[in-house]
Amino acid sequence: MKIFNDIYENAKVIQRKKQARRMAKMAKSKVFQFKKRKALLKMRNPAKLALVARKKTIDGFRKKFYPSYSDMAVSQRVKIDQLIMQKYGKKIDKIAKKMTMKLQKTEIGRVKDARAAEKTRISGE
Repeated sequence: MKIFNDIYENAKVIQRKKQARRMAKMAKSKVFQFKKRKALLKMRNPAKLALVARKKTIDGFRKKFYPSYSDMAVSQRVKIDQLIMQKYGKKIDKIAKKMTMKLQKTEIGRVKDARAAEKTRISGE
């Protein structure tokens, strides 16, 4: 069983690296940049906001308990993520829920700022 888990986790890492290369290539394309700019002008739905809040919360826990997280090897990061979810999973959920509410309140301002920036970008061209 342990061998299977090692192979499975190694496959996940390889897939993620492959996806990262593909996304880095796509990020340079004009179509992708246009879609990204267009998405900034729209309100995010509650599910998307909840996802963003959860990611920010988990990132905060990583920075608090493991400041050198970004310098660690992938296998160490996986173990740390599992440990954080095991120890602080319920706390993360609770904080993320509160952060979702805060993000919803700031969402209108974020969209207004993005639209104003887009107008100045268009008029500057």
